Amino acid sequence: MKALEIIDRIEEIIDGGRRIPFSANVMVNGDEIYDLIDELRNEMPEEFKQSRWIVKERENMIEEARKQAEKIIRDAGERANELVNETEVMKRARRKSEELMAGIEARARTIRLEAEDYADEKLANLEAVLHKLLNSIEKGREQFKNTISTGQ
Repeated sequence: MKALEIIDRIEEIIDGGRRIPFSANVMVNGDEIYDLIDELRNEMPEEFKQSRWIVKERENMIEEARKQAEKIIRDAGERANELVNETEVMKRARRKSEELMAGIEARARTIRLEAEDYADEKLANLEAVLHKLLNSIEKGREQFKNTISTGQ
């Protein structure tokens, strides 16, 4: 920071100069001021280079941070879309599963009722056949008793 030191020395020379009465002007040694200005000119290019480099580095860092922020936002948006899509897929799958289960349960109920009706019908037929058979057996026994009691 040599340039700032030179500027400080110029201020000291001006502050230490003689004031011209009834004005804001100051008398200073021109050669001393010109020497410091030349010295300042020699120093400034290097400091300008450094400051330009610092500004460029700062701009590069800001640009990199901006790119990273955009990528994070883009990635977050994509992930949010994926989650929304997954949620929608899950909702559709759950809805379809519930529909299938309701259909399966209804079909199972129908099959069970049909099976009960079928079994009841077969049992009723069997009962009717058994009644006929029992009646035939009773008639046969009755005839057998009559044949034995009449002695034939």
